[in-house]
Amino acid sequence: MARLAGMSDFTQLDPAERILMGPGPSTVPARVLRALGSPTLGHLDPQYIGIMDETCALLRRVFETENALTFPVSATGMAGMETIASNLVEAGDEVIVGVNGVFGARMKDVMERCGATVHAIEAPWGEIISDDAVAEAVQAHPKAKLAGVVHAETSTGAHQPLEGISQIVHDAGMLLVVDAVTSLGGHPVRVDEWRIDAIYSGTQKCLSCPPGLSPVSFSEAAMEVMDRRRTKVQSWYFDVSMLRDYYSGSGKRAYHHTAPVNMVYALREALVIALEEGLEARFERHRQMHHRLRDGLEGMGITYIPEQSLHTLNCVRIPEGVDDATVRGRLLGDYSIEIGAGLGPFAGKAWRIGLMGHSATVRNVDLLLAALREAMGR
Repeated sequence: MARLAGMSDFTQLDPAERILMGPGPSTVPARVLRALGSPTLGHLDPQYIGIMDETCALLRRVFETENALTFPVSATGMAGMETIASNLVEAGDEVIVGVNGVFGARMKDVMERCGATVHAIEAPWGEIISDDAVAEAVQAHPKAKLAGVVHAETSTGAHQPLEGISQIVHDAGMLLVVDAVTSLGGHPVRVDEWRIDAIYSGTQKCLSCPPGLSPVSFSEAAMEVMDRRRTKVQSWYFDVSMLRDYYSGSGKRAYHHTAPVNMVYALREALVIALEEGLEARFERHRQMHHRLRDGLEGMGITYIPEQSLHTLNCVRIPEGVDDATVRGRLLGDYSIEIGAGLGPFAGKAWRIGLMGHSATVRNVDLLLAALREAMGR
């Protein structure tokens, strides 16, 4: 029988203080960490319910929506995808999904797991889904219930325009579903103006909150579709028909699950910070840092892969003769800077550099450029 380890066998927890410039998470401000360490309340405590309601109200402002059903799902960003798919899709439904990277492919997979027949709009990695391609798919599959696209494709750095797609999808009587995991808080995400019916994000990217929650928002049209379901939602945990009695019910809230109380504190503080800065000012800061980084990288001969690049996630080609793992290892070991490797067909060929939330600063951009120049020069 194995001996139980004594306390003397464990060292004090002491994670390194990294400069997080990968595809997520981003650096978490001290204010958010302090909020995370506040006293834990019960998830049905009236004081906590008030805090939760404030958090949902703040989320509506950041999503730029009046949607009543806007709340943080108690799990990471992919749980938001699961929540939307499992509630809007029933077995036998047809849906359209744009696939131009890892997360478009993942949306397709999740929709299929919910029993949908998925009509994929394929585009090369690094490119966007064109309005014409969406129009062709909508015309070819008029019975589709919804169309899903990734606003910020984290695997390629492509920034997907949404307004034209929204017009096409709604003219066809379909719902629009959007992945905004790497754009919420760093790029405009105008849910009401762009008529987005269901959207999900994550806390750990441009909001600079620890990973663990997935903000979602549903339009009235999406709620009507859920109310007309013929079958139970396949996931009990993500069943919005029960969750909304907890997050947006009046009077006594219905118990559903034990909410991650301290993570909601952290999200509330992160949203307050974003709104104190001002959304437009925050978007402009991300734009300026992107161009500062881009000018520096291109001056070193490093080129961007996507033509329409995110400001928050910069996907660049690794120069010929430069070893991916060696350079990233030097950045991490010598400078404590984390950047991301390429995924799929970009593995070993691309770096993904995040400029998200609290990490999008002049200091970080200039330090990375200097460190990268030294690491490659060696």
